[in-house]
This record gives sequence, C-alpha cells and structure tokens, in this order.
Amino acid sequence: MVPRMQPAPPPPPARLQLLARTALGLGLVALGGWILRGFLPALAWAAILAIATWPLLQRAQRFRAAPSRVVLPALATLALATAFLLPLGIAALELGREARLALGWLRDAEAHGAAAPAWVSALPLVGTQASGWWTQALSAPGAGAGFLHRLSEGELIGLGRSLGESLARRAVLFAFSLVTLFFLFRDGALLAAQAQRVADRLLGPGSERLGHQAVASVRGTVSGLVLVGLGEGILLGLAYGLAGVPHPVMLGALTAIAAMLPFAAPVVFGAASLLLVASGALAAAGAVFAFGMVVLFLADHLIRPALIGGATRLPFLWVLLGILGGVESLGLLGLFVGPAVMAVLVLLWRDAAGTEPGG
Repeated sequence: MVPRMQPAPPPPPARLQLLARTALGLGLVALGGWILRGFLPALAWAAILAIATWPLLQRAQRFRAAPSRVVLPALATLALATAFLLPLGIAALELGREARLALGWLRDAEAHGAAAPAWVSALPLVGTQASGWWTQALSAPGAGAGFLHRLSEGELIGLGRSLGESLARRAVLFAFSLVTLFFLFRDGALLAAQAQRVADRLLGPGSERLGHQAVASVRGTVSGLVLVGLGEGILLGLAYGLAGVPHPVMLGALTAIAAMLPFAAPVVFGAASLLLVASGALAAAGAVFAFGMVVLFLADHLIRPALIGGATRLPFLWVLLGILGGVESLGLLGLFVGPAVMAVLVLLWRDAAGTEPGG
C-alpha cells in the first residue's frame, strides 16, 4: 500500500510572523550594540563630524569634473585629522617644555632653596597663608625634600601606567573614528537614502522631517559651540598677548576649549587675570576680565542662540537644557547629542499639539 501523504502544516498567522521577525530584529540589534559597545562613542563622533562637514564635502565635489569616491573622502578625513592632531601636538610640546622647566626649578629649589616671590604675599585673601607655607616648604635648602618626595615611586609608576593606557585607548578610538569617517564620506549619500527608506517603512511618511531636524541641530550646535568657542579663544588670546599674560597662545587655546562648555570660559580668563594680579598689573587684569565678560555675554546671549536655535527654531532654553543634560549623561559627546534629541522631541510635541515652530 502507498502511504498516505501527511498534509502540510498550516502556515503561521501573519501577526505571529511579524512578532517573530520583530523580536529577532530587536534581539540582533541589541546583540550588535553589546558587541560594539566599546566603539559606539567613536561611531557617534564620526557621525557628528560627517554631518557637520557634509556641506563642505559637497561643495568640494562640485569643483571636480568627476568626483572620486576615494580620493576626496580620504583628503577630507586627512584634513579633519590634521585639524585635531596639530593643536594637540603643539600643546603637548608646550606642556613638555613647561614640565622640563618646572622640574629644573624644583630641583634647584630642593638643592638651594627658593625664596617666596613678592606676588605670593600679594595674593588677595590667601597671601599671608601662602607666603608662610612657601617659606616653610621651599625657602631653606633641602626644606622641600619631604614635600617633593611624598609621592612614592610606585604611585608615580601606577599613575604613568594609567595615563598611558588611557591615552592608548583614546588613540585607538580616534583612529577608528577616522576610518569610520572615511566610509561615511564615501558612502554617506547611499546610507542616508537607505536610512530614509527604513524610517519611512517603520514610522510612515513624515519621518524625513525628524531626520532633517536632528541634522540641522547637530550642524547648528557645531557652529554655535565649536566655531564660537574658537572665536572666543582667538579674541581672548589676542587680549592675553596685549596684556602681557604668560603663554598667551596656550591660554587662548584653553579658552577656546573651555568656551565650548557652558560657564567654563570664565575659569580660564579669570585665571589669566589672577596671573596679572600676581605680577602687579592690576589695570591689565581688570581689562582682561572685563573684555572676557563682554565677549562671553555677546557669544552666549546673541550669537549662540541665533546659530543653534535659529537652525531648528528651538528655544534657547531647550538648547541649554540639552547641552547641560547631554554633558552630564554622555560627556563631551552629549554637547551635540543632547540638543539634537531636544530638537526632535520639540518637533514631535509641536506636531502633536498642532502648533507652528514659533508657537
């Protein structure tokens, strides 16, 4: 007898298939995120740099009759790497020179003693205590030996090893960011089109506005924080040089970096003013501090709101909250991620409330 064929099992319902595919997709995304968790900051930095500089890359492509998919992205990546590494190299050389001078001074102070400079006792509020500490710790030959050798050799070795490991890890992440940036420059248009198709399929029509809002926020934040910070650093660096502050270039660079963080720039130009006070140049110290406050007021109340909020029609309060909350949650990366998230949330709120951007 011929065995009877068993009927094929009925296919699972379409709803069950959708749930299974969704669960599988979410599981694979979570697994991929866990595998790449150590490189997610590097990927995020590469995406931010690509978004911020994409208009410049498009302009460069228009100057070529046949844009190369390799040469131009490679040159753009090299230019950005140089923009980051050159200032860091100059700062490292300057710090190394200052460290050698400081080490030589400490050795000479340990061998022969170092009298307290006049500016130490002239420091406001703490001058008497600081002068007494200096006299006790460093004035007599050999008096500073105990102070200079409080750190044990093991502690110094451990500190150096920890610093070296941290620098090595950051160097690897920076190199990975540059590699990712090259591929984003090369295939960015294709990736953006694919991401738009996926967003339309998952979120429906209108998702393109969310992407445009996030991109505009990132570019506005880069302009408002980075470019304005560099401008503040240049202006105050010139002021440092004219006022006679030591190492005006290095202090100007520190001011530019600090100006990218909320409320951090006054720490640097305030310290520069204190250096002038210590040297007896009270008028120059007051002028530097007043000029710094004017520059800071104009940048934070006029220029930055126009650049960041104007790009997305986002109230500056939400920009500030996004920056502060982003820095607290994600560190420096949050400077750019926070405002982008706030911009998308405010856009969703306006769509739900049926209000215009100005409302």
